[in-house]
Amino acid sequence: MSGSVLPSPAPLLLRGQRFDASHPAVMAVINRTPDSFYSPARHTLDDALRRLDEVVAQGADIVDVGGVRAGQDGPEVSPDEEIDRVRPFLEEARRHHPEILLSLDTWRSEVARTCSGLVDVINDTWAGADPELVGVAAQLGTGHVVSHTGGLPPRTDPHHVHYDNGVVADALTQLAAAAARDEAAGIPSERIIVDPTLDFGKTTADSLACVRATDRFVALGHPVLVAASRKDFVGETLDLPVDDRLEGTLATVAVSVWLGATIVRAHDIAATRRVVDMVAAIRGDRAPALSLRGV
Repeated sequence: MSGSVLPSPAPLLLRGQRFDASHPAVMAVINRTPDSFYSPARHTLDDALRRLDEVVAQGADIVDVGGVRAGQDGPEVSPDEEIDRVRPFLEEARRHHPEILLSLDTWRSEVARTCSGLVDVINDTWAGADPELVGVAAQLGTGHVVSHTGGLPPRTDPHHVHYDNGVVADALTQLAAAAARDEAAGIPSERIIVDPTLDFGKTTADSLACVRATDRFVALGHPVLVAASRKDFVGETLDLPVDDRLEGTLATVAVSVWLGATIVRAHDIAATRRVVDMVAAIRGDRAPALSLRGV
C-alpha cells in the first residue's frame, strides 16, 4: 500500500486514557466460564486474578471479562449466576490494578447495572438484544461496544447465513444505526466502539470480507474493535484446531490495525502487543523504541 492514504483511526478516550494510531489498545480476554471455546481462557476466580497480573505485565490496556459462553454449547446461565461469576473478579481487579481499564462482556442490562463503578466498557456482543443496555451504559458513563450479528439472538451459532446486499453493507448499515442510537442516548462518540463482530452471524467468507473492509468500518467515525482471537473463521480458513490458530489470528490483527482498527481483543497478549506496535511503527504512527543505529 505504499503511497496510498491510510485510514486514520478514531481515538478511544476512557478514564483519561487515549488510544489512537500511535497506540492501539490491546484488550485481553479473561473468561469466568467453565466452558469457553478456548480452554486456556477458562478461569476460576483465583486463576483469573493471576492471569490479570500476567496480561497487565504483558502490555494489555483493557481487560474484558465474560461470564457466559458466546456459542450455544454448554448449559444456560442465569443473570444471577453471570453476576456471581463476573462481579467478584471486577471488584478484585479494580482493587489490585486500579490503572487498568475493565470491560464487561454481557448482553444483559441487569448484569451491567450491578457492576456500576467497576467497569469502563460494556461490550455488548449481541447487537442490542437487551434494548435497555445502551441506557445503562449511558447512565454509568462507560464506553459501549456496538456489534453486528445479523439479527441472531444471544448464544446462536451461525448456520448458512445470507445477506442480500452482502455482509459488509449490512454491517455498515446496522452499526451506523446502533452508533446513532448510542449518541442519542448520550454516549460520546469517542466512547462508542464499533465491532464488526467476526464469526457472530457470519460464515467464514463473511468474516474474511469484514476484515478486508476494516477501513470502511473506520470511516464510520468511531473506534473500531476487531475480535479475531483464535476464532472459527481462522480455524476454517487454515483448517486448524483452536490451539493452533495463533498465526492466523496475528495476521488478522496486523491487517486490521494497518486498516485503522483502534482496539484488538486477544488471548495471546505479548504476541499481540508486539504485532500491534510493529504495525503502528510501519504505518509511521509510532516511533521505534530504540534508534541505536541512528535516526
